[in-house]
Amino acid sequence: MGPHPTVAAIRLAVRRVLHDVLTASTDPHPLVLAACSGGADSMALAAALAFEAPRLGVRAGAVTVDHGLQAGSAGRAQEVAGRLRGLGLDPVDAIGVTVGRQGGPEAAARDARYAALDSAAESHAAAAVLLGHTRDDQAETVLLGLARGSGTRSLAGMAAVSGTGGRYRRPFLLLDRDTVRKGCLAQGITVWEDPHNHDPAYTRSRVRHEALPVLEKSLGKGVVEALARTAQLSRDDADALDQWAADAEAGAAGDDGSLDALRLHGLPAAVRRRVLRRAAIAAGSPPGFLFARHIEEVDRLVTGWHGQKALNLPGGVAVLRANGRLVFSPS
Repeated sequence: MGPHPTVAAIRLAVRRVLHDVLTASTDPHPLVLAACSGGADSMALAAALAFEAPRLGVRAGAVTVDHGLQAGSAGRAQEVAGRLRGLGLDPVDAIGVTVGRQGGPEAAARDARYAALDSAAESHAAAAVLLGHTRDDQAETVLLGLARGSGTRSLAGMAAVSGTGGRYRRPFLLLDRDTVRKGCLAQGITVWEDPHNHDPAYTRSRVRHEALPVLEKSLGKGVVEALARTAQLSRDDADALDQWAADAEAGAAGDDGSLDALRLHGLPAAVRRRVLRRAAIAAGSPPGFLFARHIEEVDRLVTGWHGQKALNLPGGVAVLRANGRLVFSPS
């Protein structure tokens, strides 16, 4: 008798990713780490990795991150690490981090978490780090992007492969949260529910427990699937526009990095603004603080030029139009 259908679906998703990692790796036995909070999604991921990796000749480990935001979090991280070792994963790291304040609590925690995961991956020379984001997480990400008035790239949600060298892999983006959690129950896996997931102080928690249920009640079932599908369509569009922008930037850039305003003027707005954003980031403007309104102001130096003064962008970057060219430099 085979495994429960939900367990089979979870293992298949992880197996496919491990095949991809093996194909891309020069190491015949690469190390793959699972990022695990102890919650249902990540424990299902860790269990599937522990099951599938030995069958493919892949070494498997895990990382759990203690954000230090709750009483007893360090002990809980050690307990999760013990359960991961009990699955047969090795190495297993429990890493404590200090969460700053930049960008708000959710963004700061995310930045600290990824910094810890990057550090663990580099110290162990891991080929990949698996993340347990599900289709529901993808839908929430798209809805947040819509609410913030973000562009196509934000609506593209989370990529199945991301990070430096494709380090991060998300096997569960086509699986819903309910399937993953049923897989834990079917295997008798003990999980820990982070109280922050139900705390209305966090935007994503409100989207998960308030906004999405209201949408499904009003529009019917299928909202999560539709939002996840929107992410994939937006990603395809964004990838094409980004490639167009990269080619256009190469054609408009001078040896000093300045951009020909006349060449930019002839581009479609979606492509032109991507070129401007790329140039601003290359000059030192941090992506997380470079908003659409900043790029719109820079765009007016191209499309509505009437002798404006230099613009100041986040990160101490100034943009000036001189002699028909846009110059990005430290202010």
